[in-house]
This record gives sequence, structure tokens and C-alpha cells, in this order.
Amino acid sequence: MAVRRVVPNIQSESVRENKEFYGLLGFEEVMNHGWIMTLASPSSPGAQVSFMADDKTAPLTPDLSVEVDDVDAAYALMREHGAEIVHPLQDEEWGVRRFFVRDPNGRVINVLGHR
Repeated sequence: MAVRRVVPNIQSESVRENKEFYGLLGFEEVMNHGWIMTLASPSSPGAQVSFMADDKTAPLTPDLSVEVDDVDAAYALMREHGAEIVHPLQDEEWGVRRFFVRDPNGRVINVLGHR
């Protein structure tokens, strides 16, 4: 299993303000579903930050997203090692398969793969 990218998720209602502020640093909008917006650097597309009011299909908002090449293997590994799964593995309508797990610091990690 390989990590493809890591994206901090900032809980915020201030979409326009964040887009303007981070735009000053060179970030551009690459995704916006209304409840989550992701900005990325055009020169380094893997450098991203997301802002979300609340997660659309989960009971809590994750602190960090980690995209992996095999989300099913990641899920099995986390379960095998007794990690706390706080949102089950599922397919989402926007083209990702994901689950949430709590890290040792109490942070909620959104582990995902694109379908």
C-alpha cells in the first residue's frame, strides 16, 4: 500500500474568505462540492488544503485526509491492529471509497482511495 497524498482538513464556514486568503499564497480551487472545497498549488498539485463546514455523509469532520492506492487493504490493516474505526468503509457518490480512523492523538483521519 502506498500513500498518494495527505491533505489537512480545516473545519470552516468561511469558504470565500479561505479561497481569497489562500489564493494570495498561490492556491487555486480544484474541487468544490458545496460542503467541502479543496485548494491546490498549480505548480505542485499534491500540495493541497481542504475546508469543510461538516462532512456530508459522516457523523464527524475529519482532521486529515490520507489518500492511499488500496483503501481496502488499509481498512483491513487498521482493523487487524485494533485501530478505532469511527466511520465504516463505504463508497461515496463523488467517486471515493473511504473510512475514518482515530489516530493515537485522538485525531480523525479520513483514509480514502479514488474509484
